[in-house]
Amino acid sequence: MSEAHASDVTRRDFLYIATGAAGAVAVGGIVWPLVSQMGPNEREKAAGAPVEIDISAVEPGMLITVIWRGKPYFVRHLTDEEVASATDAPEADFRDYASADSRISAAEGADPKWAIVGANCTHLGCVPTKIDTGLEGWICPCHGSKFDVTGRVMKGPAPTNLPLPPYSFASEEKLVIGLDKAGA
Repeated sequence: MSEAHASDVTRRDFLYIATGAAGAVAVGGIVWPLVSQMGPNEREKAAGAPVEIDISAVEPGMLITVIWRGKPYFVRHLTDEEVASATDAPEADFRDYASADSRISAAEGADPKWAIVGANCTHLGCVPTKIDTGLEGWICPCHGSKFDVTGRVMKGPAPTNLPLPPYSFASEEKLVIGLDKAGA
């Protein structure tokens, strides 16, 4: 009789351990999705992550639009004439004056020929369209605000210049929007 009792205890112990392990797996299967859903998803992680753009194919005079944090940004490769006209423009031509040098950038060791600005009008958030002639770079189709090639507001109801995003040049061919010039 004692042999049967020892065998029952061993089976009983095995059943307790197996039931406990199955219960732990079940609880883990329920808790894991609840905990993981509390963190940011891939789309939210990407929304704040820096965006790397290959600008090697963007010729002088060309404009590309990129999306960072769900908002459009203009990246314009300025021609020598556009840089000269922006630099020589008198302060009186602008509603919110800023020097052209502070708004035109370049990779280290390269000529400054890039305008990287927010693509939403500072009046009501419309997306301006590109103008191909003269100092004027963009016009807002909704209310007529005009911006120069560096995004400085020239006329119209827009109160301020197009914003400058944090960016840096990883090389002459790579622009990173989302990192400031110090790389932070």
